[in-house]
Amino acid sequence: MKTKRPLSIYIHIPFCVRKCLYCDFLSAPASGETMEAYASCLCREIEAAGKLYPDHEVRTVFFGGGTPSILKKERICQIMEALRRAFSLAEDAEITIEVNPGTVDADKLAAYYAAGINRLSIGVQSLQENELQALGRIHSTKEFFQTYSMAIKSGFNNINVDLMSAIPEQTLESCQDTLRQLLSLDRPPSHISAYSLIIEEGTPFYENTPVLPDEEMDRLFYKITNDILKAAGYHRYEISNYAREGCECRHNRVYWERGEYLGFGIGAASLMQETRFSNIRDLQTYLKLLSGEAADRPLTGQLTEHLRQEVSHLTEREQMEEFMFLGLRLTEGVSKKHFFKTFGKKFTDVYPGISEKLIREGLLVQEGDRLKLTELGLDVSNRVMAEFLFD
Repeated sequence: MKTKRPLSIYIHIPFCVRKCLYCDFLSAPASGETMEAYASCLCREIEAAGKLYPDHEVRTVFFGGGTPSILKKERICQIMEALRRAFSLAEDAEITIEVNPGTVDADKLAAYYAAGINRLSIGVQSLQENELQALGRIHSTKEFFQTYSMAIKSGFNNINVDLMSAIPEQTLESCQDTLRQLLSLDRPPSHISAYSLIIEEGTPFYENTPVLPDEEMDRLFYKITNDILKAAGYHRYEISNYAREGCECRHNRVYWERGEYLGFGIGAASLMQETRFSNIRDLQTYLKLLSGEAADRPLTGQLTEHLRQEVSHLTEREQMEEFMFLGLRLTEGVSKKHFFKTFGKKFTDVYPGISEKLIREGLLVQEGDRLKLTELGLDVSNRVMAEFLFD
């Protein structure tokens, strides 16, 4: 029997209660009618795409946004049913949904679990009321703890919590307190994503930038986070991600290891057969293509082609660049043998002298076959990765 090729799926839900002050994601508030129509269109897109990839098996699914938990529970279940009809779903598939406190209740969480979703990612960012207000978050710390408790009672034992550092009003003490509150839970999260605030163009923070901790403080936040989580038994496996044994995010590893994935919904990105493409970003155009009269047309591959934009067939050099700057995000680093197996070229012939230079500067270390970022390299990772970009 022929082994099916592994595939990951990302499903974009572009709706939220209101935009946070720092958010530049493709998301916005919408009417209930629009959200219902979008869910139906997502199912149609999924079913059309499934006909194109019969030789793939879905190993991971990720509902992201926006705030996926803003949809009615019936719509999430409907999308899960469409996935199972269209694709071969592995029995042990990791299926994640992002939720925000204040947008879920016990019934929703129970419905997710019954539908086969086995991992939650809770966007809390901070457990300090003043910091949450400064970010424009809609929830309180109390609502986070209520959501977390409901999730545990609903059966979820694989839960990620998102934290943000270098945010307005944050101090070293408040950063430590947030971490300690998380770790004091009866069942602490299996996974923690901890990343710095980045001010993006087009956001309220970009137009009116608040007072933020400086770069030196930002590095201290990372160090404190790493030290506290390491002492608590978490493994830092990627620049901004920590996990307990066996709980690394399989879906995100697909991105860093350049596996194949399909994105559904507006703006969703894909990588298939060394071709990157993304869906159209306009919501009304998406709904028009997939609803109304279009809903009566046969499901064909042409439908998905009409949704795609920014199609880029990666050159070998671009693939090599991605191999390096995505792979080096992982603390296990990149393998020279895997580089040769992938491209048929020796790493030292493609990048002569670069790794040696970075090792002398204390930014990289070679352990056996692998090149890894040092602690200093992790602090200045963008600089290190730029060394592996071709002119």
